Amino acid sequence: MEIYDSIKKYSDTFKNKTLHPLINLVDLNLSDPIPRTRFRLEFYAIVIKETNCGDLRYGNQYYDYSDGTVVFLGPGQVISNEPEGEMHQPYGKALIFHPDLLKGTSLGKHIQEYSFFSYQSFEALHLSDKEKETLKICFDNISAEINQNIDIHSKKLIVANLELLLKYCTRFYDRQFITREHVNHGIIEQFEQKLNAYFLGEHLKTDGIPSVAFFAEQLHLSANYFGDLIKKETGKTALEYIQIKLIDTAKERIFDTTKSISEISYELGFKYPQHFTRLFKQKVGLSPLEYRGLN
Repeated sequence: MEIYDSIKKYSDTFKNKTLHPLINLVDLNLSDPIPRTRFRLEFYAIVIKETNCGDLRYGNQYYDYSDGTVVFLGPGQVISNEPEGEMHQPYGKALIFHPDLLKGTSLGKHIQEYSFFSYQSFEALHLSDKEKETLKICFDNISAEINQNIDIHSKKLIVANLELLLKYCTRFYDRQFITREHVNHGIIEQFEQKLNAYFLGEHLKTDGIPSVAFFAEQLHLSANYFGDLIKKETGKTALEYIQIKLIDTAKERIFDTTKSISEISYELGFKYPQHFTRLFKQKVGLSPLEYRGLN
């Protein structure tokens, strides 16, 4: 596996000059043909693929690139460029920047909010012609600043333009969620079906309360993409969705007076009854015992 642990190493691989130690705009078209391989980045990358570039795999998921596809990669991710060993000519552009560039900046405090850096490759951003032009302007502004002689203003201006770029990408992803609304509704329906099946069976008692990641995997989505989709489509987070179902199930079982609140809490997947009581009171405004007294 190839490990890119510096901006310079990545830039050198694709025959680009390193103009700044913490950020660079790499023209992949300048590269010689190179073998496809598994690789890991120790920095962020925003890659615009300008042509069909073969299959990229995350886990067992494949995505065949189309024109104008943008992929976001975060530090530590392992990517497989397949078929491994095959020689290919890279195309497109990659904006790469090291986490150290963001230290002490507002963007550094909020970079985790840009959850698309943890999306899987098949959840990539597809751009309209107008959106492509907007990103090109952002890339050009960052490139112009990188090419300037570094001074006391460089970092602030580079990071400001980078943050603007990420805000545009957030807008474009919101547009993509909207334009794929019919697909999203199908995913939500599947989520509700799987959620109901989980709570109606013995899974709660044997496997505990399901996580957001569990349902994301069931639906073949990354946890971040799945969470963002649910939030945008319903106004609720996926965790809130699960908790609502949990509380509704709890309300039904609480009225079975043959069982203690502790027994019910264990059946609902809680290791400790006090955790169940705390969550129930937080969501309902009454303790389980007080709620049972309403019957």
